[in-house]
Amino acid sequence: MKNQTYRMTMLFDFYGELLTERQKEFFDLYYNEDLSLSEIAENSGISRQGVRDVIVRAEGVMQEVEEKTGLIRRFLQMQQHIAAIEEAAGQLKTLNYRQYEDSRIDTLADVITQAAQALKE
Repeated sequence: MKNQTYRMTMLFDFYGELLTERQKEFFDLYYNEDLSLSEIAENSGISRQGVRDVIVRAEGVMQEVEEKTGLIRRFLQMQQHIAAIEEAAGQLKTLNYRQYEDSRIDTLADVITQAAQALKE
């Protein structure tokens, strides 16, 4: 994946509901709101180390679930395959326009593109 923050945000999007309310809150403040450990600690009335421990535990829970399920890995692979399908459908339409002018090919390419879009949602 691109970087650690992106990876953690993806983990949170997929598995955030598995965390305790406190883990969710601290994780969100740290990764999504970009607050420092010290700022979170000050607002929460606990030590900086306490905040770090909660966030590290949350990261561990979500990483463990991802290792077992592989949902994010499969999701990212699916996104690559969908992009390839869309690209191929676009190329079919272009080839059809330049050489064949067959309305059935255009229709089928549109069906493929629509199906790929539906998979993205």
